[in-house]
Amino acid sequence: MILAELTIRHTRRHMPTRRVAPASAYLPMAGTQAPGALLIGAIVHEFIAVLDEEDRADFDALLHAAAGGLSLPRIAVRHRLQRDTHGLDRSRHRVEQRDDGFVVELDTHGAPIPQLLGMVVAVAQLPPTARQRGLDEIRRVGRGISPYGRRGVVIRRLVDGLPLESPWAAGATWAPGAPIEEVVWDGIDSEQRWAMEVLGLRAHAGVQRSEVNRRFRRLLRDAHPDTGAARAGAAERIEELTEARDRLMDLIDRDASARSDEAS
Repeated sequence: MILAELTIRHTRRHMPTRRVAPASAYLPMAGTQAPGALLIGAIVHEFIAVLDEEDRADFDALLHAAAGGLSLPRIAVRHRLQRDTHGLDRSRHRVEQRDDGFVVELDTHGAPIPQLLGMVVAVAQLPPTARQRGLDEIRRVGRGISPYGRRGVVIRRLVDGLPLESPWAAGATWAPGAPIEEVVWDGIDSEQRWAMEVLGLRAHAGVQRSEVNRRFRRLLRDAHPDTGAARAGAAERIEELTEARDRLMDLIDRDASARSDEAS
């Protein structure tokens, strides 16, 4: 029986961009057992040591901001926190009830910092009382206090991630496979997909230099305050468009170089 579950979307390990987005969260905070708090504490206990002194200061600042809820997008610990999940990898953590006690399953295939950031974003979206309990647990475990106490807890670290099984939500339906809007992106890596979607390019439409430049110029004009766009968020949007353009241009150059090598 699944008592708590948290799904986090993020860029894949070793990718140059650093993006984190909230996905689904079921984090019950009520009662003495509070499986949501147990899951949060387990994630902090597992990953907090990766933060250096500077990262820890940024992380603490994010916790402070989360007390009032978090607006997205924003930058935290050198990662962009956003709502868009297109092209992002998925990590799932959960707490299960077994006959002999609790089992905490931690998905460790992704990088550690996105797990911490996605957890904070999920906690920030909880109602105020539950949110405060979650933030208190993060701080408590961050100070070195074990989240497990005397409870009988088994920890499982799953390096290949959790399988996509039927969802935790009671009464929800599930079927294998993926929707057609996801299937069309098969074979395109997450970073290329992200860049194509930022510029409005469809899957398997081909990536042409002239089309990338045309879309970049049009979207840049639409995003710039000098042409009537709102100033709030303009800098982030322009940075995103520029990064997407540069990424696709690098891809075009690599493909051209590979074809030249094959021809020689």
